[in-house]
Amino acid sequence: MGALLGRYKKVKIKMSGGCYLGPRPIDLHLKGFEALGTHIDYDDGYYMLEAEELKGANIYLDIASVGATINIMMAAVFAKGRTTIENAAKEPEIIDVSSMLNKMGAKIRGAGTSEITIDGVERLGGCYHEIIPDRIEAGTYIILAAACAKYCKIENVIPQHIESLLMKLEEMGVKMNVGVDFVEVFESHDLKPIEVKTLPYPGLATDLQQPLTALMTQAVGISKVHETIYPERFKHCHELNIMGADIEVGDASSTIIGPTPLMGSIVTATDLRCGASLVIAGLIAEGQTTIKGAYHIYRGYDHIKEKLKALGADVY
Repeated sequence: MGALLGRYKKVKIKMSGGCYLGPRPIDLHLKGFEALGTHIDYDDGYYMLEAEELKGANIYLDIASVGATINIMMAAVFAKGRTTIENAAKEPEIIDVSSMLNKMGAKIRGAGTSEITIDGVERLGGCYHEIIPDRIEAGTYIILAAACAKYCKIENVIPQHIESLLMKLEEMGVKMNVGVDFVEVFESHDLKPIEVKTLPYPGLATDLQQPLTALMTQAVGISKVHETIYPERFKHCHELNIMGADIEVGDASSTIIGPTPLMGSIVTATDLRCGASLVIAGLIAEGQTTIKGAYHIYRGYDHIKEKLKALGADVY
């Protein structure tokens, strides 16, 4: 929405989709666009956004939303005057988008802090930009390696982007060697239980708690997860229990008792990171595991089957 609105001043776009993780409102996006001078209508599953002219504004986000911060920032690039986004999200992806836009001629300052300032420009040009590595994909493979690999080296990683995860894995007793742009994971035994709470960056990413839960089933003792971003993000627990895990789901939380042997089963990936969790569980489990709804997994993990086969997994 933001990119199209900034460039064409008029957008017709279908209601957004994505994984069902409980309520995922886009009101922050729309409020930001309205503050910039956009008229918004909704009819028959489509949003219609139109602005004769976008004008800079002071915008406060009630929640530090990554998507809303990026979306508003992209529209504000073409707004006349100055736009300030307060309580902006601080994720690395926001800094990366800002960096690319600035290379193209935008005037953005403060990305990576809670206040971003954008001075509008009339046009953008082309540029060369190398995007940052996917920290969630990297984190998932690190968790996977901790769960079942004798040795695995995950390359093209920015360790600072997943520092909260690495610290929790270290707390569990996972043996690692962290380099400038790689993480080596060594076989580890007698993993310790941990307690984690998902938080906005630089806290533990909500997208990593589901894969991490699969690893927690192998820790000796009681582990706990507290979810503060998506309180309903626990559908993977039911699927893991089918495989033999001992997980109790509470109010925006789960308790994992381990270690439990996992058995190959037929399970369903209800969303992207649930699917990642089940892949890890399937590699740990004895026997064959069949994951239904695998299309969710492919949306977030490029060539995952080929990568797992290269590590010696029997995947098809």
